[in-house]
Amino acid sequence: MAEEKKRFKIQKDKVTYKATVIVAIAIVASVCIVLRAAYVIFVEGEKWEAKIAKLKIENRAIPAVRGNIYAKDGRLMASSLPQYYVYVDFRADGLKIDTLNKYLPALSDSLALYFGEYTPEGYRRHIMTGYKKQTRDYQLIRRKVSYTEMKQIRSFPFFKMGPNRSGIIFSAQAQRKKPFGSLASRTIGDVYGDLDKGGKNGLELQFDSLLKGTPGIGTREKISGRYVTVTNVAPENGADITSTIDIDIQDIAQTALLDKLKEVNAESGTAIVMEVKTGAVRAITNLGKMSNGDYGETQNYAVADQSEPGSTFKIASMIVALDNGLISPSDSVDVGTGVYMYKGNRMTDHNHDKGGYGKITAAQSIWFSSNIGIAKIILNGYENNPSAYVEELYRMGFNKQLQMDIPGAGKPIVRHPQHNKDTWWKTTLPWMSFGYETQIPPIYTLNFFNAIANKGKLMKPYFVENIKRDGEIIMKGEPEVVLSNIFKKSSTMHSIRQILVDVVEHGTGTPVKSDKLKLAGKTGTAQLSQGAAGYKAGRTQHQVSFCGYFPADNPQYSCIVVVRAPRTYPSGGGISGVVFKNIAERTFAKSAENSMSDVKRDSSAFMLPVIHNGRYEDIRYLLDKMSVHYEDRNKDWDWVTTRIEDNKLVLHEYSPRQNLVPNVYGMGAKDAVFILENIGLRVQINGRGKVYSQSITAGQRYNQGTTIVLNLR
Repeated sequence: MAEEKKRFKIQKDKVTYKATVIVAIAIVASVCIVLRAAYVIFVEGEKWEAKIAKLKIENRAIPAVRGNIYAKDGRLMASSLPQYYVYVDFRADGLKIDTLNKYLPALSDSLALYFGEYTPEGYRRHIMTGYKKQTRDYQLIRRKVSYTEMKQIRSFPFFKMGPNRSGIIFSAQAQRKKPFGSLASRTIGDVYGDLDKGGKNGLELQFDSLLKGTPGIGTREKISGRYVTVTNVAPENGADITSTIDIDIQDIAQTALLDKLKEVNAESGTAIVMEVKTGAVRAITNLGKMSNGDYGETQNYAVADQSEPGSTFKIASMIVALDNGLISPSDSVDVGTGVYMYKGNRMTDHNHDKGGYGKITAAQSIWFSSNIGIAKIILNGYENNPSAYVEELYRMGFNKQLQMDIPGAGKPIVRHPQHNKDTWWKTTLPWMSFGYETQIPPIYTLNFFNAIANKGKLMKPYFVENIKRDGEIIMKGEPEVVLSNIFKKSSTMHSIRQILVDVVEHGTGTPVKSDKLKLAGKTGTAQLSQGAAGYKAGRTQHQVSFCGYFPADNPQYSCIVVVRAPRTYPSGGGISGVVFKNIAERTFAKSAENSMSDVKRDSSAFMLPVIHNGRYEDIRYLLDKMSVHYEDRNKDWDWVTTRIEDNKLVLHEYSPRQNLVPNVYGMGAKDAVFILENIGLRVQINGRGKVYSQSITAGQRYNQGTTIVLNLR
């Protein structure tokens, strides 16, 4: 028993001794740590603070993400997408030369295959140059790369080992992108290459402060051998804008205008579509010829171009005359032989070389766009008091500057004889009455016609539906009435609307007449001054326009088309009017399609689709997707034609006969071109849609290299 007590005491003493030693060591270590910390703080403090300061950059701006711009239906029109500079830090802690040499051949091959800036050997030399310089930010790729390309680079040999072992660095920089390219590009606007500088024009400039957001604040520090930015205050990202632009109508307007500009080789053109009831701009396109001969959105002619409107302005003069009882639509006006001398100046109608119109009604002076007719009507009422005429124009809003959402917008310049005495000439009144000696941007002319369609109510054009931040609306664009009524009399409104219909039905606007819907509007043609040469004969260029609305009996949209300096005969109806017609018909068809989508299908109805010749795989895919039953007698066919037999759709092989022109009626351009070029024909295409005629009749023999013209619609 005593022996056991003795052993227990010995063990206890050992444990006590060990514990005492451990506690003593801990106390000594703690004292050393405290003393060392005190020494660092109080003795070496300034030295370490200086070193830390070198590794930190205080109050570094953290850029906010610029807000997006959307179309009316939510489709993206402008967004900031990240792009990356690619660098290598050859002094990264984990980068070893043996590992680099091991993977260098495979890495160089991958870079050469994917980017092709250098050969594989060129990339080897390029990479080793950076290593020898021990550069911390050696630029590997000369251009910025996309997010997809960045992910691909990360998968390359050596780089997939990560930044610490390979030194790969990606420096992000946002770049503004427009998914729909040039559609409404000038109105949406542009930004500077450095997004921090903000918007240059359009909505990007107008709402720059909201789009760019508020930068955050961070500190750049070196941690584990690499610099990182530590966020102190998070950035507030920019707000998102939903514009009034309807992408489908915008595409319709731009395509129709571009086709015509190319056809007439014009200098520039613009087209605007506005919603009658609200003033919301649903499409706006501005195309100018560039140095390479192509057309692009270089200027916002629609809102900034201050030019003489020409004959579209005659409608304003006629409203003045009707409202003030100077004349009625059925009263006669003698325009004689189409030549009229006033104060020593010669005024002509467009048909003066054919003997003029003689006696016509006041309404017909608009139908036929008679300069003399309108001038005589206005001179009869205001020759001795031109101020009264101009005051009437002001009453209809022609002196109002609309504060629109587009920076750099022009304003109407309509001179007043009392306020502009130095530039008011004896001939100013009559020439002003038919659209000269005034400068009016196209959107103001459109807004005036929109008021006619809107039963006299003049709306303010607007381009923004709403602005949201984090899903919450902070600003909303709403219809704004500028004038409750531009008409003094309701009879004037009814007369003018009928006259605008008759312009299309019987007058200069007959090329605009449509068998699909009723259109109303007015043609316009104005000479363009050639600087010091003025309107000198032989050097004159013209601006042609058409402004109106559709459908005429229940207006939904107003539209103006202006084409500047066409290289063909300057016809407001034949050039701008045809563009207007195409826009109206296609927009109306789009609206009809949308309304039909809500109609329930009649389950008792049975219809087989019309399927034209085409590739077997494509036609079978479409029929399967539409759940259309068909009989397939496939024998490894490439091309098929379809026939309806006993209420069944049957596919048959389509095989063009050798040396005979095949029938491509009803095919799309891609399939038709493939078949024709495959047998050695050269193909020229006019229009778009499906083939409805071909210049060489099907079944005729042909020679290799012969050109066949396909007309599509």
